[in-house]
Amino acid sequence: MSALMVLFSSLPAAAQSIMPRAPEVAASSYILMDATTGHIIMEENADEALPPASLTKIMTAYIAEVEIDNGNMSYDDQAYISEKAWRTQGSKTFVDVGSYVRVEDLLRGIIIQSGNDASVAMAEHIAGSEEAFADLMNQHAQALGMDQSLFLNSSGLDTPSGDTNLMSARDLMKLARATIQEHPDHYDIYSEREFTFNGITQGNRNSLLFRDPSVDGMKTGWTDRAGYCLVASAERDGMRLISVVMGTASEEARAVETQKMLSYGFRFYETHKLYDVGDVINTARVWSGAENSVELGINEEVYITIPRGRADELTATLDSEEFIRGGFEAGTVLGSVNVTLDDEVLYSGDVVAIEGVERAGWLKRLIDALTLFIMGLFN
Repeated sequence: MSALMVLFSSLPAAAQSIMPRAPEVAASSYILMDATTGHIIMEENADEALPPASLTKIMTAYIAEVEIDNGNMSYDDQAYISEKAWRTQGSKTFVDVGSYVRVEDLLRGIIIQSGNDASVAMAEHIAGSEEAFADLMNQHAQALGMDQSLFLNSSGLDTPSGDTNLMSARDLMKLARATIQEHPDHYDIYSEREFTFNGITQGNRNSLLFRDPSVDGMKTGWTDRAGYCLVASAERDGMRLISVVMGTASEEARAVETQKMLSYGFRFYETHKLYDVGDVINTARVWSGAENSVELGINEEVYITIPRGRADELTATLDSEEFIRGGFEAGTVLGSVNVTLDDEVLYSGDVVAIEGVERAGWLKRLIDALTLFIMGLFN
């Protein structure tokens, strides 16, 4: 393999600014992530399994969105409201027992109003019973890599036996990211400030929707055991962040602590695009090929998260095959590239042939073979 170091910019790097330390966050557990890259900007106790209260409903809504997008259910489907759903205590959408409610209205009731009755009704409509739906929730959690989550019901209320659902801040972050990226057609519901059902208008409990125009989701939660919790997502100048706080002291505290995290992430970090699909990063010599050279490039869009203003300090180290012989197709892996900042590897990926190169005829192959032989004698 041969190595080549590439500077991303020929401009002189600006004087490196001091990166302030992350703010103190008054929560039992928290995490902040760049949604595009998956880079964790700050975290504390993010893998501790804690009661999530109504943050549970993000999973309930996620499964409904999966079923809709898979064609197994539609917004216009009518869900029957059982006595169990109707009697469920806590926050309500105020569905009527024995009635039929559109799935779309139930979904809005779950997301905007945090309706426990709507959550049970959705669970029963999808899985036949809330117990069966809880098993489905655990299956989806496993598929999403949510290793510290356990679901017993669709609402997040404590069970009659005193048990409760469990989720970690990192698991909630994974679920929020999947909701945003996998089911974007439904995500706008999380930004709606109020919903009226059965003649009753209720506001969204996420107060950041009313304070910060960049915040467009997601969900609040509270029980005595869980404290005040909030999963939030915001987008500014093409950068999307997801934050999770669990176990804060009050409604105001969960908003303030979340705002601290979002402000820190947006002010001091940026989502930087490294490569587009097909970007050429070098040209390599081809031996015994119909062409004498091949362009080497990237076959995926690549984004990284870096301290704001330091893009000019990035370097890329390219390792490619020392002797590339003709007879390969476009997309063939011919090396790798590592992108670093301050000796930290931010991206490592394959380098591929932008175009294929056919094998040369016998005369050119003979000439190139002799050339390589001679080079080998004198190197």
